[in-house]
Amino acid sequence: MYQVIGTGKSRALRVLWMLEELGRPYEHVAVNPHSEGVTPFNPAGKVPVLVVDGTPITDSTAILTYLADKHGALTHPAGTLERARQDSLMQFVLDEFDAALWLAARHSFILPEEMRLAAIKNTLRWEFERSQRTLVHRMADEGFLMGDRMTVPDIILAHCLTWALTARFPIIEHRLTGYLEMMRARPAYLRAAAR
Repeated sequence: MYQVIGTGKSRALRVLWMLEELGRPYEHVAVNPHSEGVTPFNPAGKVPVLVVDGTPITDSTAILTYLADKHGALTHPAGTLERARQDSLMQFVLDEFDAALWLAARHSFILPEEMRLAAIKNTLRWEFERSQRTLVHRMADEGFLMGDRMTVPDIILAHCLTWALTARFPIIEHRLTGYLEMMRARPAYLRAAAR
């Protein structure tokens, strides 16, 4: 059985959601970053951590990719053009959405006050909006990011868009608003988010 360490209000939600989509059993240890429940598995204190047979795996994207490859679901086979496109979309979402939201969070409440730059958030919002326009041109015409098949980047994007709403980063593309509604209506998401 898998063990997921981290609260559902963190990137650990991505891992919980993935395991729910896969229908795999897991134990959820809902602890905050840098707590005693995290540091034995990740000295940096960051969550999520997935413990597999006593071995910790850190970083939500690494965990999702591991689970997708291990269970042959929510991914395209390695070495295919579809997988290259999937990985390209995943990197775009991480670089343009996740990174902007993480930097805004750091300058809102994570960094010491004297190190925070409040004005950076305006630039990050502008970049976030610009990235939305780019992404909708790369998305499939309907359904998931790549069309009729849900893949790992869908979990990451839906998590980032949910995070954006909490962080007051506007979702300006109507297509992304509808996409997020579809993703958050999935039974697996609802089960993961309820933890």
